[in-house]
Amino acid sequence: MDVNLHSVFYGLHFQLPQIVAAGGGAVVNTSSILGVVGDANALPYVAAKHGVAGMTKSAAISYADKGVRINSVHPGYIDTALLADLPKDLYDGLVSKHPIGRLGKAEEVAELVLFLLSDKASYITGSQHLVDGGYTAQ
Repeated sequence: MDVNLHSVFYGLHFQLPQIVAAGGGAVVNTSSILGVVGDANALPYVAAKHGVAGMTKSAAISYADKGVRINSVHPGYIDTALLADLPKDLYDGLVSKHPIGRLGKAEEVAELVLFLLSDKASYITGSQHLVDGGYTAQ
């Protein structure tokens, strides 16, 4: 909970007053696909990531009139070093959960975050954005 939920709360708590004082800006919170769906084997993680989604929406409403946009990004399984040591059958099992037929790349998540932080996203706040290769569309 400290890493997956409380860190986002404290980040917002301490950063938002500074962002408002600076004249506004944007925040993108990182959640997960498990912030929009459930998983029988990850109850604490699912609860934390749903919490991030709800906190993002509430903060977005609270700060919209102060010039701050707040959104969340919900990545699917991303092919990082964290997965490098998985046995092939487990890795392939993760891939099979994504209709696109592969895991995501960190750069794909970063591109969405950059867009949401940019002025091109000036009318987007309080929303959840999936980068999941179709995982949650099933």
